[in-house]
Formats: sequence, C-alpha cells, structure tokens
Amino acid sequence: MNKKQQGFFANIKNELIVSCQAQKGEPLHSSYIMGRMAVAARDGGAKGIRTDSVADIREIKRQVEMPIIGIIKKDYDNSDVFITPTFAEIDQLYNEGIDMIALDATDRIRPNGETILEHFPKVRKEYPDQLFMADCSTYEEAVEAERLGFDCVGTTLRGYTSKTKNVEIPDLDFIEKLVAKLNIPIIAEGGIYTPKLLKEVFDKGVHAAVVGSAITRPKEITLRFTEAIK
Repeated sequence: MNKKQQGFFANIKNELIVSCQAQKGEPLHSSYIMGRMAVAARDGGAKGIRTDSVADIREIKRQVEMPIIGIIKKDYDNSDVFITPTFAEIDQLYNEGIDMIALDATDRIRPNGETILEHFPKVRKEYPDQLFMADCSTYEEAVEAERLGFDCVGTTLRGYTSKTKNVEIPDLDFIEKLVAKLNIPIIAEGGIYTPKLLKEVFDKGVHAAVVGSAITRPKEITLRFTEAIK
C-alpha cells in the first residue's frame, strides 16, 4: 500500500462516512443538492463521502475536500449486479480521479457473464494503484474479496441479495466475524439508522462506517415517522 492509500485509511479510521446519493425520480436528485449535502456532512463532523455518478463526484469535489468512495449504479437486463458492475463504470470513476472505487463483490453473475472471481483480477491488473472496496453480502464473499486483492470490505449488500434478504441489518454478529477473521479494513454499511446503532457497530471493531438514508434521504426519514403514527 502506497502513502496515498495509507493516508486514505488513516483519514477515515474510526470515523463516519456519509452516503450522499439520490437516484432519478427521487426528490433530491441533483448534483448541486448532493454537493450541499456533502458540505452539511462535513460540517457535522463526517470524514468521508460515498456517492454515485461522475456528475455528483465532481460537484462534491468542488464543495469539500474529503476522501470520496465513488460508485456508479447501473442496471443491466441480464444481471442483478448494479453497483459499478462493469469495466465501463470503473473506467469512468478512475478517469475522474476517485480515492476509492466500490463495486459489487457478491457471487452473482455480472452483466458480462463473469463472476467476481473472473472479473476482479482483470480490474486489479488494469488499475494496480487504485483503491477498491468490495461490497459484500456474506462471509464467504468477504473472504474471497480479501483473497482477490480488494483493499477493504463493506457490508453494503448484507440484506439486499436473495441469499440475505431476510437478515436484519446491521448484522452485528456478521460484522464481528468479519473483523475477527479478515486482515483488511471492514467498513460497516447498511441499516445504521440511529446513533446508538452506529456506536454498536463501532464497538465491533470496524475501521469506519457509512450512514446514508438516516442522514441524507429526508423522504425515507419522514416515512419512518409517519409510519410510526399510523
């Protein structure tokens, strides 16, 4: 790991990363708004941003100087993998000069018909100095991600795949197992809706944690309140 990469992980160690994302059709879908969200996250004490699309990354870069985890969400008809699924999305993020690129590292078949076992070695060879985060859903996927050469593992897809759809998140036992068994940093993500849950996640020894919906998606936050009084 070079000095730049070491610096990235040092800057986010034991810190909060805020996910600033809004998809087409959502009320806050706007690069300008995501840029202001990043400012608010920074001012609130967050030390990193996770975001989707080159346009949003560029705007966030204009607004804040913070470590950025970048993704591109894209749906393909022949695959359930949608987080940075192919080389096309990785190339866009790399050319933008992103600190870390996150991609789906589950065992599902990718749009080009490959598994992550076939896909990522090509990615690593093409971009040997780029930091990559493995978005995983199971322990086996996380172990494989470390073996393949990912720089860190995220629990991002726990609860969001067919194998894990009934799992309650954040899955603290799962997180604890990853921290105990893997030698690369673990970044908790998914279902962290309260400060109490965030504290519980950090108590398991994760390197950092990502919080999105609970901070940057007011529609979802409002729904939780309105559903509580129905």
